[in-house]
Amino acid sequence: MGEEELDDYESTLELALVQEYKAVVGMFDYAVETDRRFYLANFVDVDVKSTTPVMLEVTLTDAWVWDMYRSARFVPHVRVLTFRDVNVEKLPKEDLQP
Repeated sequence: MGEEELDDYESTLELALVQEYKAVVGMFDYAVETDRRFYLANFVDVDVKSTTPVMLEVTLTDAWVWDMYRSARFVPHVRVLTFRDVNVEKLPKEDLQP
């Protein structure tokens, strides 16, 4: 596979992912961004495990993972341990309706 074919393949995957995101975002209450991934979830819990350095445990339930290389993006439970920033946003339901 040449470089141009690989770019076309990745562009196609990314477009499909964006379309899937738009189709499912209304099913979720939270958007969660970690240093490695972006998630949509219906339950989010952030627990500080240590303070020096700060380590967070983020638990997500009923989640969708932004990852174009995953065949199954819907997952029932996600656990993330990180020393980096985590952004959790409550999604405004009224703004997401078509």
